[in-house]
Amino acid sequence: MVVVFTGNGKGKTTAALGASLRAIGRGQRVLMGQFIKGPWVSGEDFATDLLIEKTVQASKIGKGGMEFRKLGLGFVGILGDKLPFKDHQKAANTAIEYFKTAISASDPAWDMVILDEVNVAVSLGLITATEVLDLLVDLPEEKIVILTGRGAPDSFLERADLATEMKELKHPFNSGKVGKINVEF
Repeated sequence: MVVVFTGNGKGKTTAALGASLRAIGRGQRVLMGQFIKGPWVSGEDFATDLLIEKTVQASKIGKGGMEFRKLGLGFVGILGDKLPFKDHQKAANTAIEYFKTAISASDPAWDMVILDEVNVAVSLGLITATEVLDLLVDLPEEKIVILTGRGAPDSFLERADLATEMKELKHPFNSGKVGKINVEF
């Protein structure tokens, strides 16, 4: 099953994390990799650290858990990013290679795989939509792959079994307020 969370509103990563909690609660194993949010620390970093601690304990008795990987180098061209674009591209391509195994039918280790901010990686030209769609060829029926981020390409929406658009109705940033911990990051 392919799930897409997109749109300009808040909640795409949060929705994916919510799905991961359900999966972990059902004894499944979840892999989440972030394409864009490299070294910037956010709440999900701390929460997934706790889940990973529980995963180590649970794996001893055969229950589900989570692995969380920051595969990107951070926001591209904004918020003080000074890295060459090619470095961001290389990181995104490395992430695609990593996910090839995790999503394949030959790797039963993961029940759910979350490609967080992959839509943004595509819209920025770090990787192509075709590279992502190639990951989904021969997707095992029991495996769930979640693609998140603003600006999902039409080809992702066409491939999706479930797609949700988060629509911004109001945001404090538009009235000059800074991001708030626990809501923004």
